[in-house]
Amino acid sequence: MKKFKIWGSLLIISTFLVGCASNPEPETTTQESSVTETTETVFYFVRHGKTMFNTTNQVQGWADTPLTEVGVQGAQDLAKGLAEVPFSLAFSSDLGRAVSTANYILEEGERNQLTLQPLSGLREWNYGGYEGRDNSEMWQPIFEAQGLTFDDDWSQYAELTEKLSDADIANEIAKNDPTQTAETYAEIVKRSEEAMNEIITASEKAGGGNVLIVAHGSEIPTILEILVPGGYKGESIGNCSVTTVRIHDGEFTIEKIGDTSYLENGEKK
Repeated sequence: MKKFKIWGSLLIISTFLVGCASNPEPETTTQESSVTETTETVFYFVRHGKTMFNTTNQVQGWADTPLTEVGVQGAQDLAKGLAEVPFSLAFSSDLGRAVSTANYILEEGERNQLTLQPLSGLREWNYGGYEGRDNSEMWQPIFEAQGLTFDDDWSQYAELTEKLSDADIANEIAKNDPTQTAETYAEIVKRSEEAMNEIITASEKAGGGNVLIVAHGSEIPTILEILVPGGYKGESIGNCSVTTVRIHDGEFTIEKIGDTSYLENGEKK
């Protein structure tokens, strides 16, 4: 079976190749036999529904608040929109807001056979001492350092991301955190890679198919950068949006980022 390395040789991902021969030849460096079949997998990354801290503009990473009424309605609408998508596996962050959103999705359609698998590696970034604080306390110093102004509408966030990468932002937060407990980008990437390796291995064993992964607004872009370096360009990933990545012949392709069509379709049902 071929393997290839991405993200600075840290993440090793198997291509989804299944030999048809009953007595396969030993692995060589030559091209795979023409009788080898490929299995396609699509990851459906879902951001959780809107929460209390999302509503009150408070920092929410590993801190966890419940879905609001709007968040519950969004999760239910998304569940209806995804009802006809057959999932072979289901994963989520182990934080309550992600688990709740995933469970709403699994309640729709013929999914009684699926068991949700929560993974701590899919958690949102850990913002350390800023957790639960007003967003401005964490973000204003970062914006000001770039000659920008932070406001509750995030009106200059696009300008910030033109100046700073996600790695820069995470490391600035960790550096500024007075408690020095916020994660660095390297720490976020390490546990995210471990989680994705577990998911990819499970997907391979399941024979591919569609895989549900419920996570968070900063964690999903981190995973996209791991799978498809440079593929994420700062697009909005709203609550209950869907981001899809297709894996075919060992190649990862981002299909849609922050797609709200499933949510909108569910609202109509």
